[in-house]
Amino acid sequence: MKRIAFTMAEILLSLTIIGVVAAITLPSLTGNINERTWNTQRKALYARFSQAIALMPALNGYGTLTEDSSAGASDAVDTAAETFVTEGLSKVLKINNICDSEHLADCGIPTNITTMHGVASTFPTDNQSINAMLVNGNWSGYSGTPYSAINAKAAAFETVNGESVAIFYNQNCQAGMNEETYFVQSKICMIGFYDLNGNKGPNTVGKDLGFIVALYPSDSVVVAPVPHTRLGDALPFEDAKTYCKNLSDGEYRLPNLDEAAALFVLKKYLADYTSGNFWTGISYDSTHAWGQGLGGDRGHQSLKTVAKRVWCVKR
Repeated sequence: MKRIAFTMAEILLSLTIIGVVAAITLPSLTGNINERTWNTQRKALYARFSQAIALMPALNGYGTLTEDSSAGASDAVDTAAETFVTEGLSKVLKINNICDSEHLADCGIPTNITTMHGVASTFPTDNQSINAMLVNGNWSGYSGTPYSAINAKAAAFETVNGESVAIFYNQNCQAGMNEETYFVQSKICMIGFYDLNGNKGPNTVGKDLGFIVALYPSDSVVVAPVPHTRLGDALPFEDAKTYCKNLSDGEYRLPNLDEAAALFVLKKYLADYTSGNFWTGISYDSTHAWGQGLGGDRGHQSLKTVAKRVWCVKR
């Protein structure tokens, strides 16, 4: 009886082909699975934060933050962010572990990260290292007043779901925007810089890393805008809205005022575009809409026919 079988060469060739195909397709499949997992985690974390912030009577006034100007004094007294976590958030959000600014890594916060546009960066440890304009701003000649705040150090915690969150806090945050110009720095009470999987990596903004921002001490608003990886060119207002709607998955839109404020303070982690102006999706009247400055000045109303950069976001 004659038996038919594969030769060793044929088996090795087949295994080689399978290996090549696997090497090509598996990273893509794994990446897609990770993206879906991170997206689900991000939305769940945002929901929990929104519910927690809504239960807090006010977001300002936690902790001590004073500068000692006496001779020989080296550091400010700074318990603001840590107290906000221990006496505020921990009462309304399930937290496992709390770390001060000197021990952020003990709560799973990475030392080095990659921004959304691929730049290596050291993880920030205070408000000024996120954006210097959170501490000082100079807008003389406008209707607002120059903004100056004492720099506050970060605190961090781990949630019961395994996320690591660093908190950057402004204990003197103020109420909402006016209808002519508005200065966003003073409106931001809290920036939560989260890592969905601790130090596991890739520690990249837009993947396992992201932001949750809370504005206004009462009737607070929580936003977590996810910007598109590419900023659009300068367009008039109506064209800018259309541009966002036509992006690939149809989920993008122009940011609202609060989301635009968050994009401004977090700009160095989200885009290589750090000056100029971009549109929000908010109309002021039939001929004007709101824009947001990135160079450190303000939000403002502009003619809809003016061309501004387009920064599309989704939640």
